[in-house]
Amino acid sequence: MRVFPRERDFRDSLASSGHPPEQEESRGIPGFHGGSIPAGRERGTADQFRDASSFSGVPGEISWTGDRYEFIGRYGSAEQPAAMARTGLSCRTGAFSEPCGAVQAKIRLDPGEEREVYILLGCEDSKEKALRLAKQYGSASVCSRAFAEAVSFWAHHLGQLQVSTPSPETDVLLNGWLLYQTLSCRMWARTAFYQAGGAFGFRDQLQDSLALLHAMPEKTREQILRHAAHQYLEGDVQHWWHEETKRGIRTRFSDDLLWLPYAVSRYIEHTGDVSVLDEIAPYLKSESLSEEEQERYEETVPSGEAGSIYEHCLRAIDFALSRVGEHGLPLIGGGDWNDGLNLVGIKGRGESVWLGWFLCEILNRFFRPCEMRKDMKKAEEYREIRRRMAESLNGHGWDGQWYRRAFTDSGKWLGSVQSEECRIDAIAQAWSVISEAAPKERALQAMDSFARELVDKEAGIVKLLTPAFERTEPRPGYIQSYPPGIRENGSQYTHGVIWGIIAWCKLGNGEKAVEIFEMLNPINHTRTEKEVRIYAGEPYAIAADVYSAEPNRGRAGWTWYTGSAGWYYQAGVEWILGIRRRANRLYIDPRIPADWPGFSVTYRFGGTRYLITVINRSGKEKELTVDGEKIPFPTDESGAPFVELKDDGADHRVELRM
Repeated sequence: MRVFPRERDFRDSLASSGHPPEQEESRGIPGFHGGSIPAGRERGTADQFRDASSFSGVPGEISWTGDRYEFIGRYGSAEQPAAMARTGLSCRTGAFSEPCGAVQAKIRLDPGEEREVYILLGCEDSKEKALRLAKQYGSASVCSRAFAEAVSFWAHHLGQLQVSTPSPETDVLLNGWLLYQTLSCRMWARTAFYQAGGAFGFRDQLQDSLALLHAMPEKTREQILRHAAHQYLEGDVQHWWHEETKRGIRTRFSDDLLWLPYAVSRYIEHTGDVSVLDEIAPYLKSESLSEEEQERYEETVPSGEAGSIYEHCLRAIDFALSRVGEHGLPLIGGGDWNDGLNLVGIKGRGESVWLGWFLCEILNRFFRPCEMRKDMKKAEEYREIRRRMAESLNGHGWDGQWYRRAFTDSGKWLGSVQSEECRIDAIAQAWSVISEAAPKERALQAMDSFARELVDKEAGIVKLLTPAFERTEPRPGYIQSYPPGIRENGSQYTHGVIWGIIAWCKLGNGEKAVEIFEMLNPINHTRTEKEVRIYAGEPYAIAADVYSAEPNRGRAGWTWYTGSAGWYYQAGVEWILGIRRRANRLYIDPRIPADWPGFSVTYRFGGTRYLITVINRSGKEKELTVDGEKIPFPTDESGAPFVELKDDGADHRVELRM
């Protein structure tokens, strides 16, 4: 039997090499079971990675090729490559052709024999380290132990919360794949086939870490401390940075810094751990951006000054509040959450409606930390600012049927009923609800417009905005460089439209929330061969975007490296199923459709398991029992039922009838 790892494309990494073909080498590293490991080239994309080396290993008699044509063949395909019909590859690598990485192994099996085969992939920052690492895992016994440890790690952490719903497609993602995508790809690798950057993004990994609050809250805390250390003395932050190179980019993005206080407030709310506010983190220093500079790639230089996480958060909030425009809304600067709107306010006049909602949410969240620290003056200041900003949002942002998106340097509104392009934007509607700064009547009308204008039921997608930008002048930014219906320019930009699910849940509409949730589930786009050919993405990984325009309507854009995975998990667990932990209380406050008979959740708290069953009786009075005993219906100011969490090592059965 021949064993072949799946062929992978390495165009970008090989194209970045400056080596001529004759300088490329194929070197063998002794491997396990008598095989050998073809080592990767040393490739120099930057001084810091000049000596980086990768390797792969397969047991048995092996050969390999770096030539995609040799592997596929003239008449072959990825499904039926020519190399499958012969024994032996050329063992040739180098920048001489369209590249790939293919390894063929010859393994002999007796009749009825079974064998475990370990495929080894690795890299290090030098050839010597790569050799040592390869030899360290050069035996099947070592690989077996490492594999068992990996299985145990994922089983433990992904098993912290398990669900069983009427939707098996939902269960598959919530019970493992979403957290796996978030932790392995977004937080650890920070790279994928479609975006091979490796950087920490200030807003990116902070948001990702929020999905880990149930399973690994220590990761969220760790991320907060890491990101706080990339804040400048003035209060703004690095948009992204590489820790290996100690370099990052200072920009005029207006939302990045605010994700720190948002994440801190979410962490405290979930864990009850207020000690994070006293942790100390350093500040960075550099010259502020000049009027001519929109961004600067520079060394990460410590300032020598440090402050508590509480002080870091206040510095971020106050920096944002110091930049308010003529309508009383925050300036959009070089872009807000939608990076592609980078020219809307580049001259210093443009304002962001979405950023106003986000600030209202953060100010609302930070009253309590201020009061806990007896900083009553700051708490009162933030209350008054939030009140005035909500007035401005409702006075200038409302457009009769929905909320506008932004005010431009040229004095025009984006996201207006009067706009020819970008008449409506999803996140301006969703966050009007999430922030609780819009009147209930307007919030409902805004989300009804969201459902009417942005949801394409036929294609099963939800657009970020519509119509797409194509001829708007002045140009709103690089978003208009994308073809209509691609990425942020009118596609389903999944990260943003997930907030619509949370908004519907906050409005109490489980029908609408689950409808969108199921539209975004990639499994529901890959059930038949026809759907697979249209969608063309993995069924188990959330896509960053799904195209909305012909001829590629319904096709997945890039997958894996997207903040959508973490937010989709939060929307499913915390809002549709309503499982929200608040310190030592576990709230059970679902928003499910009438045709769901119920669902169950297993929730691990330390050594204790809570076996939760929710029975949907369509509007009847709620009843709560714990371990078979009916208890008085406990609620607090939220009005939601909860149980007190105790780590007593027992199993507790909780039943909610609703």
